[in-house]
Amino acid sequence: MASRPDVLIIGGGPGGIASFIWAKRLGLEAVLLEKEAELGGQLRHIFNRIIDYPGLPAADGAELARHFVRHVQPWAEQIRCGVDVQAVDVATKQVIVRGEGRETYHPRFLILAMGAQNRRLGVPGEEAMLARGETYSAARDRFRFRGRPVAVVGGGDRALEGSLLLAEAGAEVLLIHRRRQFTARSEYVKPVFNHRRIRVLTEATVQRIVGEERLEGIVVRQHHPASPEGKEQFFPVDAVFVRIGMEPNSHLVRGQVATDRYGYVLVNSAMETTAADVFAVGDLCTRPLYSSISMATAQGMAAAKSIVSRLSESSAE
Repeated sequence: MASRPDVLIIGGGPGGIASFIWAKRLGLEAVLLEKEAELGGQLRHIFNRIIDYPGLPAADGAELARHFVRHVQPWAEQIRCGVDVQAVDVATKQVIVRGEGRETYHPRFLILAMGAQNRRLGVPGEEAMLARGETYSAARDRFRFRGRPVAVVGGGDRALEGSLLLAEAGAEVLLIHRRRQFTARSEYVKPVFNHRRIRVLTEATVQRIVGEERLEGIVVRQHHPASPEGKEQFFPVDAVFVRIGMEPNSHLVRGQVATDRYGYVLVNSAMETTAADVFAVGDLCTRPLYSSISMATAQGMAAAKSIVSRLSESSAE
C-alpha cells in the first residue's frame, strides 16, 4: 500500500466510501483508512429500515453497508480497517497512523471523512455507564425493556421517535428535555404527549447517572422561573437513551482548518476546506438538518472530481 498516494481518505462511512469509489474511477491512486474493524461508519448504528437512498432500500444500515463493501471489494488492498489515525498535520498533509505498527502517509490530497458521533451529557456517572456497555438502540432493543422504566433525553426527532418506539413496545418512558418547546416534527410531538406510557419532563436536565455495578437511575433537576436553582429528584431507570444531537469528529484538525462554533468543518461547493488540497465530506462538515446518506455520497463525488480538476489545471500550466 502506497505511503504517498494521490489521495488519502480518513473515514469509512458513506462519504469516505463514495470519495474512494470516485477517486478510483477517475484514475487516482487512493487509500482509505477506517478506525473500526469494518467499513460503514454510522450506517452500522442504524437499526431502522432505510427507504430514502435511491435504488438501494435496506432492512437496516448494516445491510446497506454490506452493499457498499461489496462495491469496493475489487480495491480491498487499498483499504485499511482497524487503524487509529493519531495525528494529522494539515499544512504538510502528513498523517500518522497506528495499526499493527506506526506508519506515516504523505498524500498529495487529503479527504477528511471522520463523521460525527452522539453528543454526550457530560455528567457524573456517564463514562462509567458507557464503560459497562449500557448503551442501547431504541429500534433494536425496544422489546428488551417491556414493562421496565427507561429515560430518553432530548427534544428532537430521534428522542421523540425513540420514546414512541420504546413505549409501544411496553417500556415506561421518562422523556427529559431541557427546554419547554420541542424541536421535533409535529408528527412525533402530539403522540408523545398523548401516550399513556410516556411521562414528559420539560425544562429539566440530568444532573448525574447513578449506579456502580449497573445503572440504577438518574438524578434530574427541573428548572422553573420561580425557582431558578430547581429541584432535584431521583428516578430509577434501567436504561438511558441520550439523544441530544451529534458532534463532529473534527478534533484531529481543529485549529488547522476553519470550523463553525459547533466544530463542523467549513467547506465550499467543491468540498474544499480552508487548507490547500484538503477536502471534507459527510457528517464532519454537514449540519444535522442536511445530514443524510445521499448528501455524504454526493459530497464524496464532488471532492474526488475537484481533485481531478485541480490536477488537470496543474498539468496544463
